[in-house]
Amino acid sequence: MLMYDRSGFSRGPFVYASKVRQAPQETRTYLVTAVTAGRRSLFQVTATAELLEQTLFDYRSQGKFHLHAFVIMPDHFHALITPAIEVSLEKAMQFIKGGFSFRLKSKLDVWMRSFNESQVLTDEKFLSCVRYIEKNPVRRGLAATPEAYRFSSAARGEMDPMPLHMLGMKVRA
Repeated sequence: MLMYDRSGFSRGPFVYASKVRQAPQETRTYLVTAVTAGRRSLFQVTATAELLEQTLFDYRSQGKFHLHAFVIMPDHFHALITPAIEVSLEKAMQFIKGGFSFRLKSKLDVWMRSFNESQVLTDEKFLSCVRYIEKNPVRRGLAATPEAYRFSSAARGEMDPMPLHMLGMKVRA
């Protein structure tokens, strides 16, 4: 016989551990991409791009994640991040997307509801992601060089370094 609490949910027969086991930090670096709702070119406006950039740096300085590389394109952004040990990837993206949306105070939807992520496990993949991110404006014809594009880690030069556990790691067969 199942027992129900006042909320109407059954209490058993399952017992759950009180602490959720977290993934090791070695598997928590991601290339993430988020796209604006309707692919609107929100970030063509300098003030809006600056607001997203400030949001990234604010949460980085609060220790929510390491920011290794980023680029803010007219209708999306890419970032290479390692969430803090106590922060899930989903929570890190909620900080970025939700924090930006709150600051923007738009009456319209700002973001598509999801985001894309690719796990980065090796130094080779890490460096490949940095190149991909920073060359994005050049491929789209927005700048002649990665460093010439204002809203990119290539122009800033003050990003978090590659996670120590990746140094020297090669792709496993």
